[in-house]
Amino acid sequence: MASIVKHRKVNIVVLEQDEAIGEHCKPGDIAIAAAADGWWTSFVGEDGVIDSYDIPYPSYLEALWAAKAAAEFGV
Repeated sequence: MASIVKHRKVNIVVLEQDEAIGEHCKPGDIAIAAAADGWWTSFVGEDGVIDSYDIPYPSYLEALWAAKAAAEFGV
């Protein structure tokens, strides 16, 4: 079940494996999604386009810190 961490007025949506970003996120959100190969950090643009980093983070905490850092810069 998806959960939300709020940082600097940005929703960081934490998704479990197999949960779809489009079903839980809206434009301006950052998604952290669990996958078999690690934790992916993705950004939902104002036009709904989803952009992700090239590789996953090995842990939830690393992905969360990356998402918080992005929120600091006003993603």
